[in-house]
Amino acid sequence: MTMMSMSFDVHEPMTTIDDQDVKVLLLENIHADGADFLRNKGYQVETRSAALTEDELIEAIKGVHLLGIRSTTYITEKVLENAPDLLAIGAFCIGTNQIDLAATKRHGVAVFNAPYSNTRSVVELAIAEIISLARRLHEKSTAMHGGVWNKSAAGSHEVRGRTLGIVGYGNIGSQLSVIAEALGLSVVFYDIDDKLALGNAKKCATIDELLAISDVVSLHVDGRPGNAGLFGDEQMRAMKPRSLFLNLSRGIAVDTSALRRHLESGHIAGAALDVFPVEPKAQGDPFESELRGVPNVILTPHVGGSTEEAQQDIGRFVASKLRAYAKAGTTNLSVTFPELNLPSDPARHRLAHVHHNAPGVLATINTILGDHGVNIEGQQLATRGELGYVVTDVSAEVGADVLKELAALPETVRLRQLS
Repeated sequence: MTMMSMSFDVHEPMTTIDDQDVKVLLLENIHADGADFLRNKGYQVETRSAALTEDELIEAIKGVHLLGIRSTTYITEKVLENAPDLLAIGAFCIGTNQIDLAATKRHGVAVFNAPYSNTRSVVELAIAEIISLARRLHEKSTAMHGGVWNKSAAGSHEVRGRTLGIVGYGNIGSQLSVIAEALGLSVVFYDIDDKLALGNAKKCATIDELLAISDVVSLHVDGRPGNAGLFGDEQMRAMKPRSLFLNLSRGIAVDTSALRRHLESGHIAGAALDVFPVEPKAQGDPFESELRGVPNVILTPHVGGSTEEAQQDIGRFVASKLRAYAKAGTTNLSVTFPELNLPSDPARHRLAHVHHNAPGVLATINTILGDHGVNIEGQQLATRGELGYVVTDVSAEVGADVLKELAALPETVRLRQLS
């Protein structure tokens, strides 16, 4: 394999950090269970309720080893350039499009997320909104709060026997498929990848095929750039007249101005959105959208995964991944690093070496260790794209001269001595 053209930041070798010296910064109201888990391990944990701007984060991240964010704090190249102590980032959510993943690789910073923990919460919200839109419950509730009694069946429908079209058949889309079918909906789906249909769901070859037959369309796509503007005027025109539309995935995927036009024309009978192209950064900030005030439109403040159960699970899950990486070098389920599942408390002295994925790196590392009389007791190597990751257990603490020689290798991205 040839060397990748991507340039990498090279860090000074990092020696063992005692637990009480590990600094953690958790932003955006991450569940207290995550903070408590890390505090109980002896870490210094600072929590903040809001997201931070780039400049604010650069100031706050000084000396921080582990960073926890949700969906509104953006991790840029500039932030990483100013965070030489940062070892890992935990996205306490599903998505990682708020993180410059390529930059984290260049800087040797591991990234972890929670791809499964809030799946059920999002699915339950989708089901609730499908039924609410079909029955026009939001409009009826608003009228009642305004003192208007309007007992009428006009425009209210059962969901049984209707067709649900799911765009994006990943963890959330596929579970929604199963529950919707149990409610009596027929399910069709479209995904760019070849996904196994669950139950009686049927795969469509194109989005247009799905739109032509669906009474309800629900988006469950990720934040990759190719999904920006995925659903605009053309797709809405292709929907069945008087169908319903949901987006609980990514705000950038939908043209909300076009959606308003189709709602006002009556072509789309109702919509529910939990995500928006631009969202407020902090609790209480004003929310602006073309969809405010449109009848039979449910707007929620990005709460698809915001249940106590989901946030508790996410807090514990991601915090444990950060701890395992900081303590033992484990990268199981990392978004960016090669995956190694290692004993959580190494009895030996351990070296973790992140490097360019190039031929001969492992042999060179072992030659250096052998030349210095370092006995290798165990070793694991994995590669992923442009990165390689090797963890070596040795019989005695490695001297500073050995660490400097390993760090000086042209392939080295980051070197840590863990114990």
